[in-house]
Amino acid sequence: MPPRNRVAATAPNAAPKKATKTKGAPAKTQRSSATSNAAPTSNGRGAVKETTHDESDDGEEDESAEQDESVEQEQNHDDPETKRRKYHEEANGGRRLDRRATPAAAAGSSTRSAPRGRRAAGKVAAAALVDESNHAGESDRRRGPRSPKVATRPSKRKRDVEDEDKAEEEDEEPEQVPKPKKPRAAPAAPKKAKAKAKEPKPAPVPKPAVSGTSSATKSRPERAAPRMRGPGAKGVPFNEVPSKELDVFVFGEGSSGELGLGSKKYDGKKPIDVKRPRLNHNLKGVVALACGGMHCIALTHDQKILTWGVNDDKALGRNTFWEGGTRDVNDEESDDEDDDDTGINPNESTPGEVDISILPEGTKIAQVAASDSASFILTDDGWVYGWGTFRGADGIIGFSEHVRIQETPALIPGLKNITKLVCGANHVLALDLSGKVFTWGSGGQLQLGRKPVSRLLGPSAGLHPQPCGKFTKKHHAINVGAGSYHSFYVDNDDQVWAWGLNNYAQTGLRERTGEDEAMILHPELVQSLQDHKVTQIVGGEHHSVACTTEGKLLTWGRVDGHQVGQPSDIYDDSNAIFDDNKKPRILLQPTVIDGIKASFVATGTDTSFVINHEGKVYSWGFSANYQTGQGSTDDVLEPTLIDNTAIRDRKIVWAGAGGQYSVVAAGKDDEVPNGH
Repeated sequence: MPPRNRVAATAPNAAPKKATKTKGAPAKTQRSSATSNAAPTSNGRGAVKETTHDESDDGEEDESAEQDESVEQEQNHDDPETKRRKYHEEANGGRRLDRRATPAAAAGSSTRSAPRGRRAAGKVAAAALVDESNHAGESDRRRGPRSPKVATRPSKRKRDVEDEDKAEEEDEEPEQVPKPKKPRAAPAAPKKAKAKAKEPKPAPVPKPAVSGTSSATKSRPERAAPRMRGPGAKGVPFNEVPSKELDVFVFGEGSSGELGLGSKKYDGKKPIDVKRPRLNHNLKGVVALACGGMHCIALTHDQKILTWGVNDDKALGRNTFWEGGTRDVNDEESDDEDDDDTGINPNESTPGEVDISILPEGTKIAQVAASDSASFILTDDGWVYGWGTFRGADGIIGFSEHVRIQETPALIPGLKNITKLVCGANHVLALDLSGKVFTWGSGGQLQLGRKPVSRLLGPSAGLHPQPCGKFTKKHHAINVGAGSYHSFYVDNDDQVWAWGLNNYAQTGLRERTGEDEAMILHPELVQSLQDHKVTQIVGGEHHSVACTTEGKLLTWGRVDGHQVGQPSDIYDDSNAIFDDNKKPRILLQPTVIDGIKASFVATGTDTSFVINHEGKVYSWGFSANYQTGQGSTDDVLEPTLIDNTAIRDRKIVWAGAGGQYSVVAAGKDDEVPNGH
């Protein structure tokens, strides 16, 4: 499960300090916010300066070349102008060539950049020179044999000035010809557009995939567009769609809107610091829920997706912009006692609908899931969609290879025929029909179960779903589970495999337990669970909980915050590690808690829940923000019944928790029989 806050997520290996109760809404600066990677733009001024410099140098070389050419023409005793004109007409199809424009054009510029006024003045001067040269030529021819040396050179230069201007005018149209030809070199684009048009549900997914990227990277998402958009039509359903409506009860801090109670008082009660379970009046017709670190996602009976809570990393999948300000929601010295507005963002704290029009027509949602900063939905035909982002020790990793933060639902590529999703703080596990387990997200604590990739690829290499092992017909997975930074799967022989962070033995393995950097690279068999047929397995930040087909409740991992809920007399040197004060610090192996027949288990960061076969819910662990529902901020040492008027006569069927809040749900018409 996700950590208590975004800051905790960046340092999973460090021993967390106990949180202290803080009144009032946390300042916005304490919540993580997405940063923008705007690509710098270029004005191209440097290129213009270089072109101008090259053009000037080339002009001097041409002038020298023309002088040499004139001398050569005189030595050959030919008519120089006739020879030059014929040469250019043969080589250029009757068109004079301006050699000085060629280097400038190759550098991305043109000599035509001179102002028209300057060009016109040059033409007038050229005409005057031509007229003068005609008179000079007649005078020189009368003087005898030496006249060609004097008359030909200035005449040629003056004609070149005129030829240069004429060449500029004649070259204006040819230089513009290549520009419209460039797009013709990419005929594939319209073909892809036609292929997309054939699909019944045009999806806007590829657009966010290239937003904020350079033109060089835009082609990649475009090539992957058909895959990103998923099936063209609804497939054969195989996942069961929930239909039983639930009443949702919430408790915990709520100052970031994670309780979904809105921003104002309701029935005289503030939507924050809810000490015991309270019915959420904003949630009607809910059939499935999931809790992230500081946000929630729910599915309704009419196939709507609702989200609420923190939206800093777009985990809500919708726009929650609010122009209002914030204030201390518990300010006892406030003069405005009649004001029932807490100052919480109403768009975040009130459940709102997510646009899921990307799904093919007729598709139904079978499951919802949430990590610390992302949300996911699983369809009845096995496709997975998500939004938000993943975080690592250094901040945001990204949602996919090309997308830093996905603001709206997008198909997760590389997945199909998925039957179940579970989330850790910043990673996801998906189980498919064949029994393969796919993982993706942050892998900094080896929670993806893959061999570490090259550092050159960076943490984003884990954002594409990949199998975490070799699965066959003889050995495949039938269930999956996740803690904040560790993972599990149960195989077809009912054996549990674990990997990821193991500094508090949260995997159930003793390997390197007690070391800050203790991690399990690949899935390993948890031998201490071989005698148990596990039906559900979940994890918090440093502890884990499981229940079996026989209703046994097992816990293991970190002890000093009472996360495992074991009585103090069960610890000894054979099953625990003690601190310097001889207090138990780590429970090394899964251990049964007697007295409760479990049917469902759930965990928050350092809090745990179990529902028994009679629909009663128990909690234990860290409770600084009332997240145990016991009405106190003191740690709850052992599993304790949550009992208040709101849920006393209700049959609880589901529980979930984040960092500072928790949720339980009961069937809409289900009641616990009298006497239980």
